Amino acid sequence: MRVLGVDPGLTRCGVGVVEGTVGRAPKMIGVGVIRTPADMDLPKRLLLIENGLCEWMDEYRPEVVTIERVFADLNVISVMGVAQAVGLAMVAAQKRGLPVYQHTPTEVKAALTGSGRADKAQVGAMVTKILKLDKPPKPADAADALALAICHVWRGAASDRLAQAVAKAGGRR
Repeated sequence: MRVLGVDPGLTRCGVGVVEGTVGRAPKMIGVGVIRTPADMDLPKRLLLIENGLCEWMDEYRPEVVTIERVFADLNVISVMGVAQAVGLAMVAAQKRGLPVYQHTPTEVKAALTGSGRADKAQVGAMVTKILKLDKPPKPADAADALALAICHVWRGAASDRLAQAVAKAGGRR
């Protein structure tokens, strides 16, 4: 399974593609960050992000897109910007007929490190180890995007197969 992970953001939108299956170490296919200037008008920033996401999807041809689930904190303005980037990723994926999944930061941290309270350095270290990289991807947004993709390969793939089996059985478990 080839998965595009998206760590949404307006200034830095992390993107990472991994390929793998449950029970085997995933392989990194690509990693990067889509950047927009903070002083640029919001519509132009959103267009840059959407264009970047479309380029990644067209170049790497993922089978699935997984996006970090937005959670509300005290900074509503920041959350709104992240939510807009999430929407762009969802629309770009849907235009290509790609299924979209979301994983919470806690779920991703637990999948990779065994603790939902892991910090960014721990997540980066595990991404480096799992993908057999020489050093952690920088900035952290890029490592987080890979972490999302790894989490989906390990956890989402099993959920996908269960859902398909339930659907084949007529909705009975």
